[in-house]
Amino acid sequence: MGPHPVSRLPDPTSILVTGGAGYIGSHAALRLLDSGCRVTIIDTLERGHIEAVEVLRGEGDVEFVQADCGDQAQVLELIDARSIDTIMHFAALCNVGESVEQPLRYYANNTGSSLHLLMAAATAGVPRFIFSSTCATYGEPGEEHLPITEDCPQAPINPYGHSKLLVEQALRAACTSARTAGRPFACAMLRYFNVAGSDATGRLGEDHDPETHLIPICLGAAAGRRDAVTIFGTDYPTPDGTCIRDYVHVDDLVEAHLAVMNALEDGDERVYNVGTGHGTSVREILDAVRRVTGVDVAGIDGQRREGDPPTLFNDPTRIRKDLGWTARIDSIDEIVETAWRWMQEHPEGWGS
Repeated sequence: MGPHPVSRLPDPTSILVTGGAGYIGSHAALRLLDSGCRVTIIDTLERGHIEAVEVLRGEGDVEFVQADCGDQAQVLELIDARSIDTIMHFAALCNVGESVEQPLRYYANNTGSSLHLLMAAATAGVPRFIFSSTCATYGEPGEEHLPITEDCPQAPINPYGHSKLLVEQALRAACTSARTAGRPFACAMLRYFNVAGSDATGRLGEDHDPETHLIPICLGAAAGRRDAVTIFGTDYPTPDGTCIRDYVHVDDLVEAHLAVMNALEDGDERVYNVGTGHGTSVREILDAVRRVTGVDVAGIDGQRREGDPPTLFNDPTRIRKDLGWTARIDSIDEIVETAWRWMQEHPEGWGS
């Protein structure tokens, strides 16, 4: 947490959403529109979907620009033209395995583009910056650090997590610089756990290529896209031998962003974990998918993947105390149900 705020920032009304055509970014843009904000999206569409943008265009005042958020000239133009007062920075590559295979690409995209975005924000005097970070910055915390608090040591074990940690460090330095210079600025870093589910109203959903997230993989098997789901490791020191993770619904995650956006005051430097505070194992996810879909999805026992900690779940005390935020959808069946509903309506993803 930063020092006591020295002044009130202008109310957030015009938000720049980087990666707003992607899974989490589009859900955030939708919620911002529903709350009456003006939204500007910048996205390369390398992994985002123009179809999601088209949905958003029907929901409110949306400007979309296909560009890299690291393009300072483009960002400065947007900030001026749209009177941006808040940046929500979601744009990033987020495949852990790919980051190991292509580390320089991850540092260039996740870290490099973020630094250029921060420089543009500082140049234009944007007073509020909210960064999409990750629990991957914690690496493999030992059992003594469970549940994970924001004070858990950060020791990422892959380029993805490290690329995000570097942005956190740069953002902290930018906050310090702004305070020293007397420039209005506040920032927040939200470290997500496993984000899942789809917009409860069915307007948006999750569509990655290739898909690496467990719940949509299991639902893909239920939909007949694959024969079975491989369980990577069945001999972990957990009740059923499989990895345990903290799954948070995307709608709840987005609410955390709005809560911190509305709470930030000048000089703030906030860090929050965002998760439910309890874990669900891989086998429990498979069971939930079977219950929700009525399909007996097959699970195949496989070998452990290097770098997969047995258990990761967070302690949500800080965000609950500071912002009054708590996950409203904490039933894994309900999370799966929202994802399944969207998948049934979009069997081929956004291309349906």
